[in-house]
Amino acid sequence: MIAGFCSLAAAELVSALVRPEAGPVTAVGGAVIDRSPAALKEFAVRHFGTSDKLALELGIVVLLAVFAMAVGVLALHHRRTGSAAVLLFGAVGAVAAVGRPEGSAPDALPSVVGAAVGAGVLFALTGRLTTAPPRPPASGSGSGSGSGSGEAYRAFDRRGFVITAAVATAVSAGAGLLGRRLTSSVQAGATASRHDLVLPVPDSPAPAVPAGTGLNIRGLSPFFTPNKDFYRVDTALVVPRLDAAGWRLRIHGEGVARPLTVGLHDLLRREIIERDITLACVSNEVGGPYIGNARWLGVRLADLLREAGVRPPSAGGPADQLVARSVDGMTVGTPVEAVMDGRDAMLALGMNGEPLPFAHGFPVRMVVPGLYGYVSACKWIEDIELTTFDAYDAYWVRRSWAQQAPVKTESRIGTPRSLASPKPGAVPVAGVAWAQHRGISRVEVRVDGGEWHTARLAAADNRDTWRQWVWEWPATSGRHTLEVRATDGTGATQTGRRAGTVPDGATGLHSVVVDVS
Repeated sequence: MIAGFCSLAAAELVSALVRPEAGPVTAVGGAVIDRSPAALKEFAVRHFGTSDKLALELGIVVLLAVFAMAVGVLALHHRRTGSAAVLLFGAVGAVAAVGRPEGSAPDALPSVVGAAVGAGVLFALTGRLTTAPPRPPASGSGSGSGSGSGEAYRAFDRRGFVITAAVATAVSAGAGLLGRRLTSSVQAGATASRHDLVLPVPDSPAPAVPAGTGLNIRGLSPFFTPNKDFYRVDTALVVPRLDAAGWRLRIHGEGVARPLTVGLHDLLRREIIERDITLACVSNEVGGPYIGNARWLGVRLADLLREAGVRPPSAGGPADQLVARSVDGMTVGTPVEAVMDGRDAMLALGMNGEPLPFAHGFPVRMVVPGLYGYVSACKWIEDIELTTFDAYDAYWVRRSWAQQAPVKTESRIGTPRSLASPKPGAVPVAGVAWAQHRGISRVEVRVDGGEWHTARLAAADNRDTWRQWVWEWPATSGRHTLEVRATDGTGATQTGRRAGTVPDGATGLHSVVVDVS
């Protein structure tokens, strides 16, 4: 255990000098995410929510502790073999780090150095356990006494072990703390660049939100989701912290007549738009929490593509897929037609009146209304390549998800909660409904499988945002099941057929069971 701690501490220090994402726990965790089947990923999101990454990291640390103890037992009997086993684990970490989509040869260093330190400490500590010569037979003992007669015994050099362990632990703790400090120092520049970024006044501001968009019902999600409450689903175990001054975005590929490379200040000199847009994750189960509404500030992505000479397929362009790449290696494939069909697809740099939070893509991310995030909402974006769906499968498509994923018409009951116990009488049943880029035209609620009742809709902001609704239920005593369904702006009503999230989003009606008493 001590040797394992020393190994991780040394790796922490080296990863601060290379990059935080190269640390062995992060690298192995990322490799696990990359290789996990869709069903396992869904299990993690369903049971751990936005804490799925913490659960993964804790699981890795627990397994490392178990392995450390097993290797320690091995080293007691086979000293060199035990130390060699530590080097083997280091090799696993190195391969995982280099094999990441954004990995490079230097990323192997933290695991290699950490393993070397761990092996050396283990070798030194087990050296304090020595095998002494056989004990002479005890005086007067009979042949059957068997009290270790003539057998080797193991002596424990307590003083040497304590000194070696104490020195190794102290030095490693110092190395780990120094690594944390170095990482914090590097990240301080990114934090300062975000603090210093002054968002411009939009050239095309969002229309004023109509009165009555928020129903102000207790238990109902607010119309705008605060940044701190906005859902986060991604594969980054370590949130990238980029310095805005050094950020660059490259646009290139098939059908790009004039490749572009732009920085943040280049974007700030262009026309800035402000729009209210609801984002949803394809992992959101029926009635789930992975959806949020925000006011975004940014630059129209279509304008940049046209400047680069890109034409959509409907205008004869050769590329039908835009592949956005993140600094953490994530790839997101978006239909070029959707980006250039007139909707407010943007490179966003502001969220709810402030620069993007680091966890949501600072300094720049993609936002495309009407598409699930895994095919549209690339965070920490650094590269856009124009290609075709036939030529390239993005990250999640290679893991059994659909290439095309428009947001489905969905609705959710926010209050009363499942298993709530309201009193008989008028009970407000309220929630949100969404069908981004189509809008919501009607919401209906039913009780115990009976007739559908039309809910009162809150005022609509625009067709790219969710819409609140409420129905006054004359509740009677007993246990009841409430269900909701929505109809979008095209007249299509939400399906009641239950389907899981894979490959292109869940379907079915959200329901809650309440006990009126």
